[in-house]
Amino acid sequence: MTTQMDRRVAELLHHRRAGLAKGDPVTLPLTPSTTFHLPDVQGAPYIYGRNGTPTWSAVEAQLALLEDAEVVSFPSGMGAISAALMATLRAGDKVVLPSDGYYVTRVFARDFLAGLGVQVTEIATRAYAQADFTGCAVVYLETPSNPGLDLIDIADVVARARSVGAKVIVDNTTMTPLLQRPLDLGADLVVAADTKAPGGHSDALFGHVAGRDAALMARVRDWRRLSGAVPGAMEAWLVHRGLETLDVRLSRMCASAEVIAARLAQHEAVQAIRYPGLATDPAHDLAKRQMTGFGFLIGITLKDATVAEGFLERCAFMTRATSFGSTHSSGERRARWGDAVPEGFLRLSIGVEPVEALWSEIAAALG
Repeated sequence: MTTQMDRRVAELLHHRRAGLAKGDPVTLPLTPSTTFHLPDVQGAPYIYGRNGTPTWSAVEAQLALLEDAEVVSFPSGMGAISAALMATLRAGDKVVLPSDGYYVTRVFARDFLAGLGVQVTEIATRAYAQADFTGCAVVYLETPSNPGLDLIDIADVVARARSVGAKVIVDNTTMTPLLQRPLDLGADLVVAADTKAPGGHSDALFGHVAGRDAALMARVRDWRRLSGAVPGAMEAWLVHRGLETLDVRLSRMCASAEVIAARLAQHEAVQAIRYPGLATDPAHDLAKRQMTGFGFLIGITLKDATVAEGFLERCAFMTRATSFGSTHSSGERRARWGDAVPEGFLRLSIGVEPVEALWSEIAAALG
């Protein structure tokens, strides 16, 4: 039976079909122009490159199909995150952020939002379950958290935030709309770094904000236009191409991650492991209810920093990089960035390599 998401993915692949005339290119043309022919302004679909371009429109149409919501694209995930926060906060407001989430979001809040009169409160992801959101204007969460992979019940947080008049923003970068749907669970806005799995090839910085409140999304769109935080045409074109294979890449990555996580959980060199797909993971039951897949990220703790760095050095099929979600597997010791994790903690991002070849290298590097 065809699922709703299957239908969305198929529509994504054919979303330009209705607008094609005889002889038009089937693949999206790259339109780098920043200026457009304007004998008059009224009715012009494009005016100036800071307002919109045909290439942005195409990738936003794809993402809108997946999110089932309006989408505004940005030149990076942080571009999307900062836009969502700037569109929803004013001086005197209070925002709650995850203390164990993506650290650059916290830096932005501390160094810029706080300076503009916004009260910033940080709590651990699991603490959201008991948090009192009274007085908050925005509750911002990231689930699974990056890099610790803790989960929180989005629908529960939304219900409690709404009861005190707060808006909810969810960073859905690690899951994508194929594996988790925060807007369906009541979130006001979703932010994501499409640099990761949607682009999928480590060659384009990109991000987006999605939402179903027209007035709120108009503020997000105005922030992009007025701040000038606009994506490039080449990056938009690359992400458009990447999105066409997202479904098949995610299927391979998640299936491989489940196999590898189960084996890592039994390996004597691994002192601790976090992967929501493991029945022993503390977030497993929530993951089964809230997500349609367990993702491709695995957190493991080795003995210490030296052992962890040695593993990455020896593993031929594990790129040492600070991003994730690409076709190639990658790993990083996150404590080097100041994350509150053990010195030997590694975030592994499983790619599309044949799983047995990948596991053979991982096992040998651990060995």
